[in-house]
Amino acid sequence: MTTFAEPVVTHRGATDPDAPLVVLLHGRGSDEEQIATLAGQLPHRLAYAAVRAPIAEGGGYAWFANRGIGRPVAESLAETMAWFREWLDTEAGERPVVLVGFSGGAAFAGGLLLADPARWAGVAVLLGTLPFEAGVPVDAGRLTDVPVLLARGEQDRVIPGDLLDRTWAYLHQESGAALTAHLDPGGHGLSARAVTTLSDWLDRTL
Repeated sequence: MTTFAEPVVTHRGATDPDAPLVVLLHGRGSDEEQIATLAGQLPHRLAYAAVRAPIAEGGGYAWFANRGIGRPVAESLAETMAWFREWLDTEAGERPVVLVGFSGGAAFAGGLLLADPARWAGVAVLLGTLPFEAGVPVDAGRLTDVPVLLARGEQDRVIPGDLLDRTWAYLHQESGAALTAHLDPGGHGLSARAVTTLSDWLDRTL
């Protein structure tokens, strides 16, 4: 069992301990400070916690070891999800929690979602893939009635196309999720329109 350091967390938004909590999960090779800037464009009444991934990689951090882009090693994903949930249980208390993951953080958020759908008030999968063949169930109806936001860039050349297509199909056709889908004409980045879609979705969901 890998031992990870205590989470490094940046807080933004509401300081009310009862405010719904939005956890921001950065992309591979990035860090919590970069994703924390997103909070300034989202509803101010919510509390935001941007968490640093536990695995150092290059000049940044990663949520799991992988077998290729968007393809987590199952054992690594299980360990980092357990580490994250231990932190969250203390941080969140009884508040509703929404996960917002970008790129590698989207795959991590997807793993948490699939492992325990009832835990989340909603999950946003932004410019990323669900973690298929990574030890979490993806059976039909797994996410019934769970609010999910999926944002995809039509010109995304970072995440493999087969994973983007499979994620799109699963969430639309099999998962049972209460899905909001945003297809952006751009590439692997959050456009102003995608951020507005996220902000509106958070307002509705929480």
